[in-house]
Amino acid sequence: MTTKARFTPALFAHAEHLLGQLLRFDHPADAVVSHYFREHRQLGHADRAFVAETVFAFLRRRRSLDARCGERPDNRQRLLATLAVARGWSQRELAPVLKASEEAWLAGVKAVRDDDLPPAVRCDLPDWLYERLLAQYSAEEIRALAAALNRPAPLDLRVNTLKTDRERLLARLAGDGIGAAPGRWSPLAVRLRDKPALARNPAFLDGSFEVQDEGSQLLGLLLEARRGELVVDFCAGAGGKTLLLGAQMKNTGRLYAFDVSDKRLANLKPRLARSGLSNVHPVRIEHERDLKVKRLAGKADRVLVDAPCSGLGTLRRNPDLKWRQDAGAVAELTAKQAAILASAATLVRPGGRLVYATCSLLREENAAIVEAFLAAHPAFVLLPADGVLARFGMALPGAMLQLLPQLHDTDGFFAAVLERQA
Repeated sequence: MTTKARFTPALFAHAEHLLGQLLRFDHPADAVVSHYFREHRQLGHADRAFVAETVFAFLRRRRSLDARCGERPDNRQRLLATLAVARGWSQRELAPVLKASEEAWLAGVKAVRDDDLPPAVRCDLPDWLYERLLAQYSAEEIRALAAALNRPAPLDLRVNTLKTDRERLLARLAGDGIGAAPGRWSPLAVRLRDKPALARNPAFLDGSFEVQDEGSQLLGLLLEARRGELVVDFCAGAGGKTLLLGAQMKNTGRLYAFDVSDKRLANLKPRLARSGLSNVHPVRIEHERDLKVKRLAGKADRVLVDAPCSGLGTLRRNPDLKWRQDAGAVAELTAKQAAILASAATLVRPGGRLVYATCSLLREENAAIVEAFLAAHPAFVLLPADGVLARFGMALPGAMLQLLPQLHDTDGFFAAVLERQA
């Protein structure tokens, strides 16, 4: 991809217009970018890649870049700083758009030392989030975490074991000229070297793989769903983990995919069609106390609760979240998480398993929710997550699973495995 060779004032203007829309924070960044590209279909693949990568680079590094730019920078200055600092472009490479009057200013931007910035600014985190993380990690650990979160995420696939195995999928991808390697943790994971377009790839169209972060795959594996069981994915979303569970169950038994969103469940349908699964039953519910939930009370062998959360573990993919979330929103989420977990627990039969998971980095959304639940529900006990993962050949120590991008090269995920005593 020759993004620099295509660099023109017109292309820079597209990035500037898009950044202005993103900084309103009215909608998720990926949705805003997709809408912009639909409105500007004349942009080619390399042009779109340049625009998207540049605005996302700014969103990742917003605080430190704004601090370098001086007071009240405009979006033009922000993008010049992004290209010079975050993407490492020289003034010669910026020449197609850089004005002579801006050269000294940009040199000053580049001369600012990271170590001269306040810790939260240096880490490109809002103050409230930095303070929350400082209660869990040292300043050095947060700096390493922030650096990992500020790098783009790789592209991971999950092998659909109903259709193929990892070795055969790797061979097919190699035959298509797509560089790939086995994942580091999940036995189902394949990590791509680059980010090719996959929507028309034959192995995607025939359901041999789905796009899914390797860490997300571990959350599904923790459930250890088996043939013939009754399993509930309580917050199914678009169904990435649902599809994994269905394959674990060898397309037998009954797998309910609950969600409050018609749109998310609709997005599951084409994925189901490709997967070859026939044991999945998508069900829209109004809330966690819906009658459709209560009808399954005490009947489920296994329940997965991938709870709605701040999403702060996914900042590699969704850097706008750290600027759109705040402490008040997290407090509202923790109340919802506790209610959803308590409701989902009513479905679990004696001897059954419940997995609570989030893509958050914050203890209050993770271990604190589980500890409060266990204190209020003595029928449930914590199963060590490391023991479950060891059965899949993974050495990830800890009674509860906490994946971090700087340590595991996945998104930030949390999971706890709970069992209802017989």
